[in-house]
Amino acid sequence: MKLSTAVQNAALLLLVLAVAAMLFGQAAGQPVLLGYVETGSMEPTMEPGDGFVAVPAGVAGEPQQGDVVVFVAEELQGGGLTTHRVVGQTEEGYITRGDANPFTDQSGAEPPVTEEQIVAEALQVNGQVVVIPNLGEGVTGFQQLLTGVWASIGIGSLLSGGGSAQSLVWIGVGIIAVGFVADAVGGDRKKARRSRRRSNYVKTSTFLVVLALVVLAPATASMMVPSGATSFDIVSSESPNENPLVIGAGETASVEYRISNAGVVPMLTVIESHTPSVTVSRSPLLIPGRGERTTTLAIEAPDSTGSYTRSVSEWRYLPILPRSVLLALHAIHPLAAVLVIDLVLLTVAVTAGLVAVGLGPIRMRSTGRNVTVVQQLKRRFF
Repeated sequence: MKLSTAVQNAALLLLVLAVAAMLFGQAAGQPVLLGYVETGSMEPTMEPGDGFVAVPAGVAGEPQQGDVVVFVAEELQGGGLTTHRVVGQTEEGYITRGDANPFTDQSGAEPPVTEEQIVAEALQVNGQVVVIPNLGEGVTGFQQLLTGVWASIGIGSLLSGGGSAQSLVWIGVGIIAVGFVADAVGGDRKKARRSRRRSNYVKTSTFLVVLALVVLAPATASMMVPSGATSFDIVSSESPNENPLVIGAGETASVEYRISNAGVVPMLTVIESHTPSVTVSRSPLLIPGRGERTTTLAIEAPDSTGSYTRSVSEWRYLPILPRSVLLALHAIHPLAAVLVIDLVLLTVAVTAGLVAVGLGPIRMRSTGRNVTVVQQLKRRFF
């Protein structure tokens, strides 16, 4: 293989991985390796569509003034992920502002940003954000392409379901990754030379890549998508009422907290609070498929009256390892538990695949002549 071809293949692979990371991050509600901005609120630091390297909050540590953070907003643009700069800090949380905005987010309806709301920080070198120009525009175009492709083959209704957006992302990424990468690595054709390679065979490595995507994609999504921080407002009042979140100043109230599992696979759920004023009575909880469990939050209201924001974090894990092992990994970092679970699933999937098909190439019967499986996939879906 020529050096130029190898460089092109490596660039293509990096592009596919970057798109996959950002698509999954958008579906999961947390940037994965890369993120991008959709509006002009961070101009001139980042233009709409510019990408950046997203460092997970657990790795980046406590944000400092001047850091650009990605947080789950409560009010800004209807809520959701927002990328703004930290410009101050109070006892209630961080003060944030878009570089292009004249006022802070907290000058409006957005409350101070708590650490539980921050999911990532933008990588900075010498105080400057590392910007990848126009990277987000490629992701947006890719999503539109996938939407059109799936609609054209009659299953556009998948987009209307609750978890179907994640399915669309992973199926589309799987097709693109397997098709283009496999074609780039093994699809070079030398002109004026006949090849004796049988085109109706598939490499075992290609089969294992597809198998890994099929197993890991839904497993990871089922753990990452429901996880994250849940915020709620309490009122410290001199006149508490029947509302459980209206609490007497300086007093403690017990509030029921319900966790639902919309999937069909049981999930081990860890609920924790990073605020001393909120205590979780029972955690972790094993929630059956299509079921729910309830725990109790003991919430202490501040002595000063007023409205306050509190939050708890949920982390969900497939219970394929002993509970003690999962909790030990969670104590190191929640993503460490997810990574180990994925490695176990990957090992099982690859082992089962090798036992089923062996090490040799896999023969695929085809009615077309001299048409590779990769080409058939491209013709079928594109």
